[in-house]
Amino acid sequence: ADSSFLLANAQIVDFPIVYCNESFCKISGYNRAEVMQKSCRCAFMFGELTDKETIGRIDHVLEHQLHDQFEILLYKKNKTPLWLLLQISPIKNERDVVVLFLLTFRDITALKQPIEPDDTRGGLSKFAKLARSVTRSRSVLVSQFSSHLPNLKDTTKQSHLAQMISLSADIMPQYRQEAPKTPPHILLHYCAFKAIWDWIILCLTFYTAIMVPYNVAFKNKTSEDVSLLVVDSIVDVIFFIDIVLNFHTTFVGPGGEVVSDPKIIRMNYLRSWFIIDLLSCLPYDVFNAFDHDEDGIGSLFSALKVVRLLRLGRVVRKLDRYLEYGAAMLILLLCFYMLVAHWLACIWYSIGRSDADNGVQYSWLWKLANITQSPYSYIWPNDSGTPELINGPSRKTMYVTALYFTMTCMTSVGFGNVAAETDNERIFTIC
Repeated sequence: ADSSFLLANAQIVDFPIVYCNESFCKISGYNRAEVMQKSCRCAFMFGELTDKETIGRIDHVLEHQLHDQFEILLYKKNKTPLWLLLQISPIKNERDVVVLFLLTFRDITALKQPIEPDDTRGGLSKFAKLARSVTRSRSVLVSQFSSHLPNLKDTTKQSHLAQMISLSADIMPQYRQEAPKTPPHILLHYCAFKAIWDWIILCLTFYTAIMVPYNVAFKNKTSEDVSLLVVDSIVDVIFFIDIVLNFHTTFVGPGGEVVSDPKIIRMNYLRSWFIIDLLSCLPYDVFNAFDHDEDGIGSLFSALKVVRLLRLGRVVRKLDRYLEYGAAMLILLLCFYMLVAHWLACIWYSIGRSDADNGVQYSWLWKLANITQSPYSYIWPNDSGTPELINGPSRKTMYVTALYFTMTCMTSVGFGNVAAETDNERIFTIC
């Protein structure tokens, strides 16, 4: 016989029905629209002879999310009584939280003594007495079911009907995402390792977004700081490993399916992020460390590391998987604000340095040198007629002052103690 069943939401009060199959509609006489969103207690099918004790047991099972089955007398829409074997099974998700209830109904009226209306006086009391007296134990019911089944040659094979009558804990339904089968060398894009790796890439991307503009603006030679060279080289290696992993990581296709075919994964990555990722992992710092011309190809290589910032869009999109929407937006806005202020501070310093190198002695950087009593001075190298600017404030003082100026401009709370003096500085401030 067809199985009649309901699905109910276990996370909402009164456990509303979210689905019922056609067989249940036939057995109850109600259409689907009349059943949806009603409580899975099926109070709309209760009648005068429905056992109150059984109703209480059903409520207890639902409230405590248990698994049980009952014999209960319910009524169709046309008030025809019928005996049903009701089985309640909680359905858990991947976190072992009950999210749904599965209610299965079996019509067992044929196994009960006939329930016939009696129009004579006292007929209702006879019917009630009959209804309460014909309740059978579960073991008797199973044996009667078994007697109607054909004999099977393989006695060790378990009856499918017996499984449906009494679901054990081993075959309880589960409501969870089934991990797709992937080749051994393919990673699922939502596995724990990939999630941790994405966070590492995100942190290193922010590190790059901070250090690259700083090194370019202040012409920080990596060869002068071995520790910085080591750190940046490690970052380059990690970005290269990320390229290798992306060739072996699943992705979600246009239809919402998880694509795990290695050839399709490689072609998709080659057509999308491969070029940008390749440019982001080249060892620009190594090239820059051995190039002694500060305005040469080494500075160009160092500046090209800004290409890594394009990876922010791909990585940040995964933040909402781990954070609430409001928290993710707040963190992103704060990071974006600080990054923009940092980038503008580097540009502001570069403008002041360029003006000072060109002999402009009233730029903000020159005034800062005089205020901090660390004045600049010029020297003329023997091999060049161009003067070289030396001394001046410390790098920390110049960066903090530049960051202070840009943040006061962005928040419109500046006090004028750092102001635009040259034409280049005024143009930058206007823009």
